[in-house]
Amino acid sequence: MSAAEISRRGVIGAGAALILAGAARAAQSASVRAPSGTFVGSTEGGVLTFRGIRYGTAERFQPPRPVSRPSETITAQAFGPVAPQKDDRYGAQSEDCLFLNIWTAEASPAVKKPVMLYIHGGAYSNGSSTDALNDGQVLAARGDVVVVTVNHRLNAFGYLYLARLDPRFPDSGNNGQLDLILALQWVRDNIAAFGGDPSRVMVFGQSGGGAKIATMMGMPAAKGLFHRAATMSGQQVTASGPLNATRRAQAYLTKLGLGEKDLPALLTMPTGKLVDALDATDPILGGGVYFGPVLDMKWLVRHPFWPDANPQSNAIPMILGNTHDETRAFVSLDTPRVQTLNWDNLAERIAPELRIDALPEWVVAEYRAKFPDWAPSDIFYASTTAGRSWRGQVIEAEARAQAKTNAWVYQLDFTSRTDPRRGAFHSLDIALVFGTLGAKGSQTGTAADARAASAAMQESFVAFTRTGNPNHAGLPKWPVYDLVRRPTMIFDTRSHIENDPRKWQRELFARIPYIQPGT
Repeated sequence: MSAAEISRRGVIGAGAALILAGAARAAQSASVRAPSGTFVGSTEGGVLTFRGIRYGTAERFQPPRPVSRPSETITAQAFGPVAPQKDDRYGAQSEDCLFLNIWTAEASPAVKKPVMLYIHGGAYSNGSSTDALNDGQVLAARGDVVVVTVNHRLNAFGYLYLARLDPRFPDSGNNGQLDLILALQWVRDNIAAFGGDPSRVMVFGQSGGGAKIATMMGMPAAKGLFHRAATMSGQQVTASGPLNATRRAQAYLTKLGLGEKDLPALLTMPTGKLVDALDATDPILGGGVYFGPVLDMKWLVRHPFWPDANPQSNAIPMILGNTHDETRAFVSLDTPRVQTLNWDNLAERIAPELRIDALPEWVVAEYRAKFPDWAPSDIFYASTTAGRSWRGQVIEAEARAQAKTNAWVYQLDFTSRTDPRRGAFHSLDIALVFGTLGAKGSQTGTAADARAASAAMQESFVAFTRTGNPNHAGLPKWPVYDLVRRPTMIFDTRSHIENDPRKWQRELFARIPYIQPGT
């Protein structure tokens, strides 16, 4: 690929959102005949767009079933409903939420373009593929990839573990994962008709999306369905154990006013009532009850990255990324908790945010000695990022390096342009990869610096999808991660390699055992 082509694609990938976001959607329809049906989408900005394609259906707390209607013509011009959840930003919600969306510049089996399949974040309880930040039009407009986004069941609907309470629900703790596996099977069987190559599917996801991917890398049912993986601030070192998952299910039932023998009533309760009960108190962690994949010894028979990287997926190349200031997204700088921080209360306030059993006074003292010019808020965000959010990614990268498998690590240093106080906060990299710089919710800005950071990230992800290696002519050489140098791509206005960034912070927390929150 020539430097001119890279430059052209960088402009399209990083800047086209400014044009496309403001353009009226064309009314021209587009039709694709696939094994599961004939789908009628639309042509928008030169991209064939198919929204709301049903890939499955499911009864409450039961595994999903595939849907195929080969003799039917199906309109695919509107997003399907999102999974029921507390977050109401994404439009209509329904338990009937197993839909995916496709963007492609050329729908022909002959072109065989690599496929980028995105799994949304929001932990395991919230979020949607319909978020404007992960709209696939700009990415697909490059012309060299097919983009897919997926909705699936979340929270209690996807991960309430009832198997130990009632044998009728043996799959309930991992149904959300089974939805994603079914979506990948649909892609395997149908994506060629949309111009995609089913032998080059890259799954990528941010936050909870990355955690779902890490989990699938340890699920035998997912084997062979994807061929590269990229996790963006999302990791799953260990899954929830069945005993703690049962305790959480019991707490949720208590919130609903049900006993363990009242599960038939759970099947007929209104959806809204089940959503209302999601604020049940977690019996292990406190706060809202955690839902996530369960080590049920059926679908998930060992932890994803403990005691090592699951050998099942060691042949799959992987990108693991994080942002420099993760927790600036979780705890607002405008809350009294941060506004009133001082040296006297700092230890008390970082303690619950570290999510590990570390002596907070010791953490504060170590940071003050190392960084004497830092303010209390600087230490608050740096220590909670290093102890809570970054640790899982480091552990996964180390496990891959120990297994001598291909993994590339990045750190996002590009900072918010609309609120610089937030730094490189959790989720800032979504818009940079998708090129949706001008979309609602983006804080990257749309200037040349944002376009440069976006082009660097997007070209790397596309190269990775195409070849299994993120290196390309527009960046310095990005080495495979190892335990000696720990080379890390720093994505910024001028991206570069740095060996073992934040080494001191990594080593500080490495002496304390890490337990994945929720497990």
